[in-house]
Amino acid sequence: MDPTALSRNWWAIAIRGAAAIIFGILTFVMPGITLAALILLFGAYAVVDGIFALVAAARGRAGAGGTPRSALVLEGIVSLAAGIVAFVWPGLTALALVYLIALWALVTGVLEIVAAVRLRREIENEWWLGLSGGLSILFGVLLMLAPGVGALAFIFLIGAYAIVFGALLLGLAFRLRNARPPTRVRMARAA
Repeated sequence: MDPTALSRNWWAIAIRGAAAIIFGILTFVMPGITLAALILLFGAYAVVDGIFALVAAARGRAGAGGTPRSALVLEGIVSLAAGIVAFVWPGLTALALVYLIALWALVTGVLEIVAAVRLRREIENEWWLGLSGGLSILFGVLLMLAPGVGALAFIFLIGAYAIVFGALLLGLAFRLRNARPPTRVRMARAA
């Protein structure tokens, strides 16, 4: 992936991070939320996340070392599909929701680690993306291992995950913003 395109579009990653943090905070502020509302909230987040992943893929260009745009496209499609499923079948049981979110977290985590590995030669501190991918995988595995978790604990676990994941994406976004190459205006002022 072209690091210039990444740094130019740092705001898309920041919006993904902010959406995750807002989603996480809402789960803590409203712990008595119904399962149907949680499904719709997750669906909205997954759709927004998927759209911004697809935007990031569409705005990227092929770099010298190859491009992981296909990983971003796949991540965007998986996120959109998870969101649409949440909207189409809001009567899903809590167990089905746990497995849906766990699968989504596992797939997006693997894809983010793949993207981080491919970016390691292109930008510094790509570990932010790898760390967010590792966090997603850990979250997915924990949900798979304990699907019968209580509704309140489940809500808090999702909220904590979303806040940390969002913070990691914001960290990456601001690193990318600071890594932007100088524009002509900045270069002209320096001259």
